[in-house]
Amino acid sequence: MSQQDSEGTETVSIHHWYDPDSKPLSITDGDDATVWDEDGNEYLDFCSQLYCTNLGHSNEAVITAMEEQAGKIPYVSSAKRSPTRDRLAEKLARVTPESLSHTFFSVSGSEANETAVQIAREYQDAPTVLTRWRSYHGGTYGAGALTGDPETRATIERHAATSGAAKFLPPIPKAFDTSDPEELARRAGEHLEFVIRNEGPDSVAAILTEPIAGTSGAFPAPPGYFDRVRDLCDEYDILLVADEVITGFGRCGDWFGVQTEDIQPDMLTFAKGVTSAYAPLAGVSVTPEIASFVQTNGFDIGQTFGGHPMACAAGCAAVDEYANGVIDGVTDLEEGLASRIQQVASKHDVVHDVRGRGGLWAVEFADPETETSFHDPRVDDGENPVAAVLHECRDQGVLLGSGRPGFQIIISPPLIATQPEIDRAMDVLDDSITAIFG
Repeated sequence: MSQQDSEGTETVSIHHWYDPDSKPLSITDGDDATVWDEDGNEYLDFCSQLYCTNLGHSNEAVITAMEEQAGKIPYVSSAKRSPTRDRLAEKLARVTPESLSHTFFSVSGSEANETAVQIAREYQDAPTVLTRWRSYHGGTYGAGALTGDPETRATIERHAATSGAAKFLPPIPKAFDTSDPEELARRAGEHLEFVIRNEGPDSVAAILTEPIAGTSGAFPAPPGYFDRVRDLCDEYDILLVADEVITGFGRCGDWFGVQTEDIQPDMLTFAKGVTSAYAPLAGVSVTPEIASFVQTNGFDIGQTFGGHPMACAAGCAAVDEYANGVIDGVTDLEEGLASRIQQVASKHDVVHDVRGRGGLWAVEFADPETETSFHDPRVDDGENPVAAVLHECRDQGVLLGSGRPGFQIIISPPLIATQPEIDRAMDVLDDSITAIFG
């Protein structure tokens, strides 16, 4: 995006997910669940920018912690010890699932997932990682191999193929032709076991999966599914890695999404909400056995900004803020948000499905007569009416997210959003659906 600086000289910044046919907002200010653009227009940020500003945009405790760390020492090499880094690791050990004890810090969710895979392959002495179709695990080359979203993977593989990952179907009704939760869990579990056996169990190092699907549609698994996944991992000696980049830090109603399923992973990746996105930070939490393996054998890979002290200071403060009532409050947030989304859906026959957990929800659109999407960007050209709904919401002052594929909308407000803000956002969604679909 080109613009003029204060001296009239043209400056150029190329934003991510660049689309030459669109003009992104230029966000300049924020307060709690509200942001403002450079023209002074106000928006309710109900996508938390990229599903990450869980504490909103003006948490003083996090800001103060970063300022204090900057005043002491702003940076310490990732190859050296930092008390702030150690303090955050200790805090994480207290809130992650009981099976996990140690954390290896990185910078982004993509790098956290790549690190988890590198550790898993070394620990298991096996090459293959299983991930779900339509999943999103990152946009770097290694994480792109893990990602099951066809659009992302096709972009990354345009000139060279990625390797080392195999895909299995997510436990969603369309994949297994049943909406009965018990039957869906059974069929999806049988399918996963077939994929494991087809790949060869000894070749499979890990299963990497989101506990609740993120941008692919906020799908919670049917009851019993993850119990079956855990059992399969134990039976075939496969590590279970929970990708909590979106679902972590209260987003789905507990500290981590996997805790809402009451299972114990072997590794857990996180990013986004660990600092409420006030600074880039990510990491991998692992079991004592995996930690001992790394400590015994070494790990000759690192990142300059992995576990940056200012980011870790932000993380320490954010964890304290989450513990001080924010996560407990997600129950009320979910109740108010789910109720209002369902009210909107009931008024529009073009809304095909509503699903989610905690503060992560999806609204899917389809032709009410055929139950097929009005526009599937994976295969259809032309205008997408669901994208038009998003633009209409933005014009009315509410920011929502685009799902993958783009026949759905993702609703993911800061966890500190109030009921009046929820009501306003859902009123705008209601009006926007009417404006586009009639």
